[in-house]
Amino acid sequence: MATPEFIRDIRATAGHQLLLLPGVSAVVFDEEGRVLLVRRADSGDWSIIGGIAEPGEEPALTAVREVYEETAVRCTAERVVLVQGMPKPVTYPNGDVCQYMDICFRCHATGGEARVNDDESVEVGWFALDALPELKEFSRFRIQQALTEGPAWFRPAATPEPAG
Repeated sequence: MATPEFIRDIRATAGHQLLLLPGVSAVVFDEEGRVLLVRRADSGDWSIIGGIAEPGEEPALTAVREVYEETAVRCTAERVVLVQGMPKPVTYPNGDVCQYMDICFRCHATGGEARVNDDESVEVGWFALDALPELKEFSRFRIQQALTEGPAWFRPAATPEPAG
């Protein structure tokens, strides 16, 4: 994932310490019900599309922007699929530590030809739901939730024990 300029600016003074970042992911379907996936350049894994929201950017716009930047596919965000804080921080090879809060959107493709459109992926493709490549739980769960009619999934807050 290319590091946004505003994150580089923060890192210049914050160093490698933990940053909580606003992540957005997108499950994009076409007219045939296929899902759009990218093979990530950093890990080689197939995945749904995602990225970091820019300051002041609405999450749905982030989803649409990231899909276009990574795949050249135009889409519209239809609904929120889930909101999830990632349980563990990620430590990158350079020592930066980040933890993401993901808002996932179900999106509908409206145009464009799917192709590798930046350096974040090495392959892009449309896949029938019964012919998906191997996916990590992150992507599988979001695709599963995008196929439901809602409501948006979130982990309920634990109910505190009564005092005394």
